[in-house]
Amino acid sequence: MEQNIDTSLLDRAIVFAVNAHKGVERKGKGFPYIVHPLEAVSIVATMSSDQELLAAAVLHDVIEDTPTTFEDLKQEFGERVARLVEAESDKVVKGPDAETWHQRKLDSLNRLRSADRDVKIVTIGDKLSNMRAIARDYQAVGDELWKRFTISNPAEHAWRYRALAEALSDLADTEAYKEFCMLVDKTFGNIS
Repeated sequence: MEQNIDTSLLDRAIVFAVNAHKGVERKGKGFPYIVHPLEAVSIVATMSSDQELLAAAVLHDVIEDTPTTFEDLKQEFGERVARLVEAESDKVVKGPDAETWHQRKLDSLNRLRSADRDVKIVTIGDKLSNMRAIARDYQAVGDELWKRFTISNPAEHAWRYRALAEALSDLADTEAYKEFCMLVDKTFGNIS
């Protein structure tokens, strides 16, 4: 017999994320953006049943990519969920995206290195989903893939994803981390 659990927080977070990302396409994919946060939450669910972690996983891009603020999330989902989402969000660096990309990613990596396990769990959900898409698309289109990104130099992406693997190494006991590292090696193995 299945056990009933209270999923009301996660249910509200899913609806919130669907509405926040409504009408947005996943870059170069041709499908709705919400597919990515839903994949991220499914990855996190393999590591935890904590409803606040799951809510943060599905909401992980709303501060960074929509008009939603930290205060909006705090009011709707509580302090912990808002802080987890905020920790996963790139901070604003003044200037054009292409010129600030490396600094934003470096800042994010530095924060991640000292983050607690809960932040890292939400992050691996996001980054594994991204890495799955990159690996799949790289197999399909090769180096044409990099033209979809703000930064088209594959060495920059290799640097970032290798550094993410190092920063997330506290999760080495999880299948999600093992899959992430395998995909990083497979995709970026020949790129220095």
